[in-house]
Amino acid sequence: MTTYRRRSLAVLISGVLCALVAGAGQAQATGYRYWSFWDRDGSAWVYASQGPSTARPSDGDVQGFRFSVSEDSQDSAKPRGTASFDSICAATPARGGEKRVALVIDFGTAQDAPSGEAPPKPRTACARVADDATSAEALAAVAKPLRYNNQALLCSIAGYPKTGCGEQVSSSEATESQATESKDTEKDGAAASDGGGPSVGLIAGGAAVVVLGAAAVWQTRRRRG
Repeated sequence: MTTYRRRSLAVLISGVLCALVAGAGQAQATGYRYWSFWDRDGSAWVYASQGPSTARPSDGDVQGFRFSVSEDSQDSAKPRGTASFDSICAATPARGGEKRVALVIDFGTAQDAPSGEAPPKPRTACARVADDATSAEALAAVAKPLRYNNQALLCSIAGYPKTGCGEQVSSSEATESQATESKDTEKDGAAASDGGGPSVGLIAGGAAVVVLGAAAVWQTRRRRG
């Protein structure tokens, strides 16, 4: 291969890689405003593996809901404050045929709030419900009104927010919300479950494979010419 061809190939690879990685960064920059759902595992919050409408907690469980802006579950903000079953449900005695579920409801920060709305203060509640009740039923027992969309996504708890449901927000809003969260979130180091989007590293790796394949085709065509 001549020096000219090698330089042209290098420029082609560099240009395509830059474009693909830049596109991946833009895709990852989009955030969403929504209620996330958490389980308490010892001293840490863990992103729930089921939705509240299908999860069936046991007596003594602690679960949390947090309203925030985030890209996916890997960077989603955790509920803040203490989350002890003994403290939340101390005044709620056990009853036969029923269970008690301690709930932490965190309405988020001002940066998380939709335009024109202010988040209520975080609160806790002890829901006493039937033994076979779901997490959604436990939440409904202590934090009405709830609002869902037609895909059964939880949109509002205790009337907050009044409008919107899982809507996209600008990258600047997502960045500002995450910066605020890093200052006042509970530092418990819990690991979140896999998020909804691929990582930049995975996209960049795939981009490299595509670029190398394109380069091979280009080189073959040059030789035939």
